Amino acid sequence: MLRKSDIERIESTLEEMFPEAFCELIHQNPFELVVAVALSAQATDVLVNKVTPGLFAAYPTPDRLAAAPVEEIEEKIKRLGLYRNKAKNIKALAEQLLVLHGGEVPTDRAGLEALPGVGRKTANVVLSVAFDVPAFAVDTHVERVSKRLGICRWKDNVMQVEQTLMKRFKRERWSKLHHQFIFFGRYHCKAQRPNCLECPLLDMCREGKKRTKGLLPPLEGK
Repeated sequence: MLRKSDIERIESTLEEMFPEAFCELIHQNPFELVVAVALSAQATDVLVNKVTPGLFAAYPTPDRLAAAPVEEIEEKIKRLGLYRNKAKNIKALAEQLLVLHGGEVPTDRAGLEALPGVGRKTANVVLSVAFDVPAFAVDTHVERVSKRLGICRWKDNVMQVEQTLMKRFKRERWSKLHHQFIFFGRYHCKAQRPNCLECPLLDMCREGKKRTKGLLPPLEGK
């Protein structure tokens, strides 16, 4: 298990590397955000950002999206994987916002997770980004980084990763750290080609040590 000093080092390193980390999904309001995050499942933020401008221009409000034929929604998001299922989900999501929430995105976890196509990760992102509620959303980047650095166990599921991160880091830092973990995983500690040799956390990274074995000069005195 990592020591408190290790956790503090990780936090300070991420802050130094990515002080301006933010949600890269383009949105103007909570409605656009919840739709964008729902669409981002198994898709990159870059691709979602190419699709959503046309989608939101055509359907800027829940009532407009709810009234749209699902075939038209499919046409606007067909570059995304699973676009047919996602089109059905965001249409149903808009309908539920109208029927149960007066057209507004709910500000509580239970209300968010009850929306079609919205799971815990999406709810965490919306709570954090749209409503400033501390949350630690775990996507593939967050999970990969937290396991490589030994914060979490390789066998931990997503919920266990989230719970561990919330225990190890201060609540007021969750939302910012969530984005910093994502930036670190997206632009530095990549899934296939991580920048191990330039990583300031290499000495505590289980994956990095394997990848760089024999590539680094021996430590002085060894």
